[in-house]
Amino acid sequence: MVEGEASAMLKQRPAELVLGTVQLGLAYGAANRTGKPGHATALKLVRRAAALGISQIDTARAYGDSEERIGEALAGKKSVRTITKLSPLSDLDRTATRAEVRRAVDDSIEQSLVSLRKEKLDCLLLHRAQHMWAWGGWVWERLIERLEDGSVLSLGVSVQSPVEALAALACPDVVHLQLPFNLLDWRWLEDGFQACLAARPGVTVHARSAFLQGILAAHDPEIWPEIRGVDATAMVRMIATLTEVFDRETPADLCLAYARGQSWIDGVVVGLESEDQLDDNFRLFVKPPLTPEQCRSVAARIPRMPVALLDPSRWPKT
Repeated sequence: MVEGEASAMLKQRPAELVLGTVQLGLAYGAANRTGKPGHATALKLVRRAAALGISQIDTARAYGDSEERIGEALAGKKSVRTITKLSPLSDLDRTATRAEVRRAVDDSIEQSLVSLRKEKLDCLLLHRAQHMWAWGGWVWERLIERLEDGSVLSLGVSVQSPVEALAALACPDVVHLQLPFNLLDWRWLEDGFQACLAARPGVTVHARSAFLQGILAAHDPEIWPEIRGVDATAMVRMIATLTEVFDRETPADLCLAYARGQSWIDGVVVGLESEDQLDDNFRLFVKPPLTPEQCRSVAARIPRMPVALLDPSRWPKT
């Protein structure tokens, strides 16, 4: 099944759980209290996810040894689709030649193939949206060639903002979009983005950051970043109130139900560090999502948050 066909089918049902694996390769997230899991624990978690029927896993070259752990855990299993991301190309100079850029792209792809123990990459995303046009467009040029030679089966972009998303959607070869979305994030509900996405019905959309690095589900204003205009204590209270109003078990349930209730989202990427977390989140994904009317009601009740809060890259360094 091609990416567009899968997208059309997924949009007939609530967004599915996509296993996020940055935590398997790095100690990551404001609410992470356990750190990077051990090797055996990571393998067991991935295998448990596959056994539960989770059919898509999200990873990246930049996620430490996440790809290697996934490859080892799923060796020989073809029922799980892996979405990985190109290297951020941090070592590539701005004045790099076309040959150097192409070699860096190929090196990243070959390393992913070896680590994931695959002959072809199911789906490869740009980790940095600007790489679509950086270096004279040579990164994307080489990715198109790898798509044509069959070593990469589909291409997409991991974006940070609607501006980046609109640029990505303008390219017909982009069939997968990953973006940050949560119940505070009003940016993706604006008409401009929604209209552009509606014009590309074959694009699969995966949402990450449903818990905004864990702060929305943690009941703890102390872990919120200090952002001007944001009252963390009031926001924690508001989320607790919304959880009760919409009859959800926990703030985490509310966050997932809201993301899953968006008809334009096909999958929600949730990063997990333990089997207990996996089982808890899998159980929440079985529950009905919020209805479209409930989603609109939630959005209407939440004050517009500054982008400085919505984008963790802008959070103050601690």
